[in-house]
Amino acid sequence: MPQEIKDIDLYRKVVEDRDSAALRQLYRKYEKLIYSFTYKMTADREIAEEVIQEVFLKIWKEHAPYQSSKGKFSSWLLTMTRNTCLDALRKRKKHEAVEYMEYDSLNVQVSNETPADIVEWKEKGNAIRDCIRTLKEDQQRIVHLFYFKGLTQQTISRSTDTPLGTVKGRIRLALKHLHSCLKGKGGQME
Repeated sequence: MPQEIKDIDLYRKVVEDRDSAALRQLYRKYEKLIYSFTYKMTADREIAEEVIQEVFLKIWKEHAPYQSSKGKFSSWLLTMTRNTCLDALRKRKKHEAVEYMEYDSLNVQVSNETPADIVEWKEKGNAIRDCIRTLKEDQQRIVHLFYFKGLTQQTISRSTDTPLGTVKGRIRLALKHLHSCLKGKGGQME
């Protein structure tokens, strides 16, 4: 059974049956990814921990329901994480302090990781970096600004003097390419 189907099944149990065990399974599966992603955006462990809690609270309360027709569960979860992280930064008025994030800094080590976890995260980080490097330069820049620096599409459009539709198109094409690239690497992010 593909992993994505399992995520969907767990999500449905949480939403439809109020199954806290299913929520715990999703939490265990994605907590390190969410923490790593958030920590990269904020460089603040406290915010990263708050975001993890907030994201799973949103899932429990169906704050932003997942729709499988709009993409993968993990992509939806990371988008919700990104938005929750930006909200947390705004609340703390630290948004302007977000540092330049390098693609090569995808290997945050979370406490309590086993050696197998570290190897898995390094492999995923390497796969993502390799795939990002295959993007066209304009797509790499926009992916960096949107996902790693946390800028909105409108801000990217203004700061790069690029039409908003072009920014949206480049993000969409970059994500499509990254998905295909990662799938070709054995589905390491599936």
